[in-house]
Amino acid sequence: MSSQEDMPEENLPNEQDTEHGSVAVPQGQDPFADPGLPPHEPRIQDLDERAAKRSERTVALLFLLSMLATVGFIASYVAIPKDKSIFVWPIGHVSALNFSLGLTLAVALFSIGAGAIHWARTLMSDVEVADERHPIEAESEVREQVIADFKQGAKESGFGRRKLIRNTMFGALALVPLSGVVLLRDLGTLPGTKLRHTAWRKGKLVINMNTNEPMRPEDITVGSLTFAKPEGLEEHDEDFQTEIAKSALMLIRLQPETIKDKQELDWSHEGIVAYSKVCTHVGCPISLYEQQTHHALCPCHQSTFDLADGARVIFGPAGHALPQLRIGVNGDGYLEALGDFAEPVGPSFWERG
Repeated sequence: MSSQEDMPEENLPNEQDTEHGSVAVPQGQDPFADPGLPPHEPRIQDLDERAAKRSERTVALLFLLSMLATVGFIASYVAIPKDKSIFVWPIGHVSALNFSLGLTLAVALFSIGAGAIHWARTLMSDVEVADERHPIEAESEVREQVIADFKQGAKESGFGRRKLIRNTMFGALALVPLSGVVLLRDLGTLPGTKLRHTAWRKGKLVINMNTNEPMRPEDITVGSLTFAKPEGLEEHDEDFQTEIAKSALMLIRLQPETIKDKQELDWSHEGIVAYSKVCTHVGCPISLYEQQTHHALCPCHQSTFDLADGARVIFGPAGHALPQLRIGVNGDGYLEALGDFAEPVGPSFWERG
């Protein structure tokens, strides 16, 4: 009968493990040895070319669906009115435009992702490869091996052989960014057009914002502040909010001898000066006026403008003076504009000159 003394030393149980109740492991053996990778099991697409073709057509169909959804996104943006609504259960009434844009963009992005995943899972090689870690700096042999592996992977993916998938994928990836390009149109008005112009034109009457009546010089007393808008701009107009945000005007009557800036004096009428109501910092409406100092104050960030000196900035974060509107009196005695503002109103922008 054999005993422990007769056993080789490397096969003796580990006493420490035995004391703690764990399974005894023969000395000299790694208890966590690498079991290796399980044997590779081929997929049906690896064995049956007809199944591979079906998967190829499925992937191509998903990419094609993405292209159609992107075209639908652009068509919805162009064709669907902003104020149209539809009923969507269980949400209720929602904007038809927003619903269409969200749905088509979601389908376009999902189809690209689903197509890529289905391609990888059914047609690309699924053989697991274990590789040892190596230093970050690769040797020439390693670089050559990487290139060879890349070429082998490209070959196994069928990227060059399965042209239907490749071409439809390129089409989907080329079209889907157009959704973002179309959305850029809503970031603001176009530079060089609406940003530089307002509703004021030569001959437009100055309309009192409170009474909605044209104004005469005698309607404005020295030291008073009056808000005005251009003739023809009505609250029921579809673009009223957009236009009034740029065209809002404030009229102040000063003693002509207190006006320091010569151009400001030339553009005024009997001491009545007209300036944009839109602050040149972030576009807040200016509504405070200090009669004794002729200073206009923006309530948002306290930018202060000297209306007796070309509306230049004397305090606060505003970057430049308020644009002045040149005014005069028509044959009927009403105040009128003699043109548009000489420069863009409101905050500075990247193309402002």
